[in-house]
Amino acid sequence: MSTTATSTQRPSTRQTGCYVYGIVPADAELPADAYGVGAPPARVTLVPYGDIAALVSTVDVGQPIGRPDDFIAHERLLDTTAANVPVLPLRFGAVVTNTDAVAEDLLAAHHDDFAKALAQLAGRVQYVVRCRYVEPVLLAEILAENPEAASLRTQMRDLPTELTHDVRIRLGELVSQAIEAKRGADTTAVVDALAEHCVASAARPASHEHDAAHVALLAEKAHEAPLAKAVDQLARDWDGRVTVQLLGPLAPYDFVTTLSPGHGA
Repeated sequence: MSTTATSTQRPSTRQTGCYVYGIVPADAELPADAYGVGAPPARVTLVPYGDIAALVSTVDVGQPIGRPDDFIAHERLLDTTAANVPVLPLRFGAVVTNTDAVAEDLLAAHHDDFAKALAQLAGRVQYVVRCRYVEPVLLAEILAENPEAASLRTQMRDLPTELTHDVRIRLGELVSQAIEAKRGADTTAVVDALAEHCVASAARPASHEHDAAHVALLAEKAHEAPLAKAVDQLARDWDGRVTVQLLGPLAPYDFVTTLSPGHGA
């Protein structure tokens, strides 16, 4: 009498999806060490359609995406790609079912719009100029320009701490208002000083209370050296008052509409 062997091994419950980072020209080449989000991260590949392609990697949809390492991997891939070819970044966390859905629902549906946007970005990348006030110098500047603030500061030194509550609140209001006004003027100064070295600029919201300016620039790759020189000159002009930092090249996050699968540029 014979018996038929049956397997007790349970089928894998792992379900995968296709994480999409951005859109690039179809002839883009990826480095061999291009890896994306997830734990462990998967190799990034291209899903082509016509003249364009999507940067994708496989992810386990059962694992949440949103670790700090995932954000870093998402931006690192896009920034590295942008240094070599134009790229349209997609918002973080864009996952579709499979590569067929990427080709049909994303690339085919918006092929001409994506191709046009990539053509406009050819040879261009984003830079960010981040400027921050030197706090003691900033406060001294505000007190020298605002008699009421200077008077309140004197009162705070002369009065017992328990009697300075209202004074501190009013002084804080004046300082905040002064910083906001200075930030507006200094942001305009940054944009004006760098205008000839970029094709577009966009002021970002302050990310810190002492931000003097936070400006994104879209510039030609070939003009990086003149742009860096102009930023260095700005840093010299503001030496001791404001620190100036140039970041990039980056993907053009501020100069394309935030994309998601199923939505055009």
